[in-house]
Amino acid sequence: MAIQCGPKSPDESLLERRVVLGIAAGLLLGGIGMDRVTAQDLVQESKHVGKPGDFDFLAGEWKIHNRRKKPEANEWDEFASEATCWTVLGGIGSIEELRIPARDFSGIGVRLLDVQQKIWSDHWVNGKSGVLTTPGQTGVFVDGVGTFTSDWSEGDQKMLVKGVWDQITPNSCRWYQAVSKDAGATWEENWIMQWSRVK
Repeated sequence: MAIQCGPKSPDESLLERRVVLGIAAGLLLGGIGMDRVTAQDLVQESKHVGKPGDFDFLAGEWKIHNRRKKPEANEWDEFASEATCWTVLGGIGSIEELRIPARDFSGIGVRLLDVQQKIWSDHWVNGKSGVLTTPGQTGVFVDGVGTFTSDWSEGDQKMLVKGVWDQITPNSCRWYQAVSKDAGATWEENWIMQWSRVK
């Protein structure tokens, strides 16, 4: 994929890179081919941009079944959690309070739409530290699938991390996390959350 554009500032180049990574992953998951698409092309197509209300489906109370891969093992840990979610700021923000009583764990997901750039950023706050992760994962929804990516380092190992929202219905949805150590050629899922709305 070639990005065809004039000279940009470092901040503009970084933003464009994040736009392309996030949206490209969403397009690929949605089954849409990408041969030669620029960030400008994607932003100009309304279905490939973030919009107020994209996260409205999350508002409410949820029970969640978790499957999380144990570090350094080919085994999955399964446990229950619950969440309360709110839509804020007229749909350009979404707040999630996640609670995992069996693990004595809680945290808050903060999702915000950059209205000018038309891209979402997804941040996390661990309840034990109170520290907001920055810059967060960035992305958009394409054909009902929201894909949000970021760069990550573990020691000397650099990787891509993505969080994906899919299988969205009025009463259920799925979120999963996957990592890639080969620049997105292959992905390994390491956390799957099946959400069921509390009626």
